[in-house]
Amino acid sequence: MMRFLEIRRTGRTPEPADFDHDFPALIARTLTDLTPDERHVLRSVSLLDSFDLNLATRAAGMSHEAPAMRLAERPFVRENPFGLWPFHLHALIRSTIRTADDHADDRWSPRDWQQAAHRAFAALGEQWNNVTGPDRMLLVGCLRQGLAVARDFRLGLGWLADAAWAYISDSVWEPLSPAARPESAGSLDTAADVLVELLSALGRRQHEHRERTADRLAAVTATGLLPADLHEMGVYYLAKAQRDLGRTGASRQGMQLVADGGGRLAPAARRGLAHLARLDGDFPTALAAAETLGWPGRHHRVTGDVWWAQGDMNRAATAYEAARHDAEQHGVAGERATSQAQRAFVLAFTDPHRADDELELAQQLLSGLDLRATTLTTQIAALVRDAGTSRDVEDRARVLQTEAAVAGIVSAQVMAELAVCFHHAVQNDHDKVNTAISRLRDLTRDNYTYYVDIAQFMADAPLDQVSGARWLDSEQHTRNRWRGLVTAWQAHHSGR
Repeated sequence: MMRFLEIRRTGRTPEPADFDHDFPALIARTLTDLTPDERHVLRSVSLLDSFDLNLATRAAGMSHEAPAMRLAERPFVRENPFGLWPFHLHALIRSTIRTADDHADDRWSPRDWQQAAHRAFAALGEQWNNVTGPDRMLLVGCLRQGLAVARDFRLGLGWLADAAWAYISDSVWEPLSPAARPESAGSLDTAADVLVELLSALGRRQHEHRERTADRLAAVTATGLLPADLHEMGVYYLAKAQRDLGRTGASRQGMQLVADGGGRLAPAARRGLAHLARLDGDFPTALAAAETLGWPGRHHRVTGDVWWAQGDMNRAATAYEAARHDAEQHGVAGERATSQAQRAFVLAFTDPHRADDELELAQQLLSGLDLRATTLTTQIAALVRDAGTSRDVEDRARVLQTEAAVAGIVSAQVMAELAVCFHHAVQNDHDKVNTAISRLRDLTRDNYTYYVDIAQFMADAPLDQVSGARWLDSEQHTRNRWRGLVTAWQAHHSGR
């Protein structure tokens, strides 16, 4: 059809012989109908998913836009006026231009294609570097195209390294993986191959089991092909995945390595070590670590994580609110949503009406973000809010636990079971509390063992096993706070 339109554009009536060719030959015939400058631009933009006149001109190494402008008027160039870059070629046409038997006098040699790849790669980097303010859409667009060009033509990382750091900074996790090369699918032969796999694994971890994420990141870190700072990025997120899977020993080793390296993720790794101390029930160590983290280590959120485990929900809520304000000031959307989700969770233990407002804000802040664990936190908060009143709390909890298990997020599984314990404690149903505590014990044999203590505090039951938790004040004070949340909830419901 495009060939037909192109012939009509010249004023000639198409004839059957014009189409007596296979597809690559038709594309080759189309090339011969273009001017030499237009052919040069067309070959250059075949390296790109989409382009504008400036990007096409820079990729072609030209100083004037006229050839790109004429090419954009051709029928085989599609236009989407609402796209980041408005023009694109059909993927099949792109691949054919790059592989067809081109008999034009100015056909490109392998060196010509390599030079065009360098130009296109540099042009994408210039567009991203020259932006005057935060532009997430441009960043992601440049990364997607730049990663593909660098991988396909075995280029150095160049500007991609800084762009990768900008990509992870907001915790938004848009999908980045470019289409695989059939001839080398899964290979990690160059730094660009490895960076594609690293960023793809980070984006996909919101949709894959953490086991899969850990396997992919372990393969990335084993290559040794990334520069030191990007290698540490892989080590850090591998340690996070291992923590989610309950592999605290391996996670601690990775976090310590990154923390000791003193690089960009060292504060985050120190936060990871504080989380690991909390998982072990060593709350004094976790709190002491949190107080040294500052904003780079998200100290307010880590502090809130420690305080809610003590049953001090108001102090935890204050810490999470401070964490949200910090994230707003620094423009980190993912951190803002996560802090607000945690605030909604802890306040759900104290006041259902207040929890409604906090949950609504958390859901607003999550809009447009891809944060699976944080989304689960908001749903668990809704379980706590409905404790003692809703008949479907257990059914909803089972659904959430299944989702968490599919994702490989152990913390969400145990939090959902703790919400069920709270629900039955509020109802004063001792048999169901004991059954839920038994399930919780099965979930926390290796980590989060103090959750069983908390559940027994809620039910005002004696501890039947020693978890080894080190509470911030005393076990009795912690028991009183958790039991007080249950009795206050019972009084709230009885006073309706």
